[in-house]
Amino acid sequence: MLQVKEITKSYGSGHTAVTALDCVSFSLDKGRLLAILGPSGSGKTTLVSIIAGLLTPTSGEIVIGGHPVHLRTPAQAARFRRETVGIVFQEHHLVPYLTARDNLLLVPRLSGRVTRADRARADELLDSFGLAARASHRPALLSGGERQRVAIARALMNTPEIMLVDEPTASLDSERGFQVVEMLKSQIHERGMTCVMVTHDPRMAEHADERITLVDGAVVDA
Repeated sequence: MLQVKEITKSYGSGHTAVTALDCVSFSLDKGRLLAILGPSGSGKTTLVSIIAGLLTPTSGEIVIGGHPVHLRTPAQAARFRRETVGIVFQEHHLVPYLTARDNLLLVPRLSGRVTRADRARADELLDSFGLAARASHRPALLSGGERQRVAIARALMNTPEIMLVDEPTASLDSERGFQVVEMLKSQIHERGMTCVMVTHDPRMAEHADERITLVDGAVVDA
């Protein structure tokens, strides 16, 4: 499903050039959860941004479902992310004045219209993440773990083929972090998606199907 082929990302040129990623390669099958480990500054978020088509690699290519990501125009890349990729950012990025349900419904609304099926899907996802009773609450009234679960549920609204999750447990204690990762893993396996999860916590990575470690932009443990 996902092929990362010799991805390099450099900033600047000459003796001032900085290499954020150095010839990173791996592949991931459908229905698998990959954890990318590594210290701060190791290139984890840069790699996820390239997979999502938000950044262009200096060299190498990303292939998702047999289609190269980096060859798309900006408009094609935006449509690809909207229709194929679910992204969960570290800071949630929930709309503060919308309820949990309306944060999920924002996804189809951005595509033009919200249908009865969309509303049913939003309620189904909230229920599957244990948030049915919190559906009408705005983010300020939700705990950190609840906000993270809403963010993951929102990323699942477009039935993505691939999920990209950046530090989903960074602001949570261990118990709530494990709950979030287990719920995410359950959804990945149940829906047959592919997921790349960035984490600095080896305990969370233990829940993944596969693991790699980045140090200074290179894979050191595959």
